[in-house]
Amino acid sequence: MLTAVLLANSNPMSGTIQIIALYAAVIGVMWFFLMRPQRKKQKEHDSLVATVEAGDSILTNSGFYGVVIDVSDEVVIVEFGNNKNCRIPMKKDAIAEIEKVEEK
Repeated sequence: MLTAVLLANSNPMSGTIQIIALYAAVIGVMWFFLMRPQRKKQKEHDSLVATVEAGDSILTNSGFYGVVIDVSDEVVIVEFGNNKNCRIPMKKDAIAEIEKVEEK
C-alpha cells in the first residue's frame, strides 16, 4: 500500500533526469580516468617521434634496435645490425624510444 502511494506521488520526469545525470557522471569519470591519460601519452609519443633525425638510434615497438638512415613525413628508413643491406622502411608510429646522437 505504501509503495503504491509513493509511486502515485512521484514525478516520472524526475527519475528520468536522475538517470541521465547518473549516466553523464559515469561517462565523465570514465573519460577522466581512461581517455585523458591515453591522449596525454599519445601527445608525448607524437612529440618524441617528431624529433627523430638521421643518425638517431631507435627501439621499435617489436623490440628491434636500429639506426635511422633517412626520414620522411610518415616513414623512416632504419638500418638494423651491422649489415648495410638490412635497411627497412617503417612507419614513425612504430618507434618506441629514441636515443639522440651527441654532437661533438
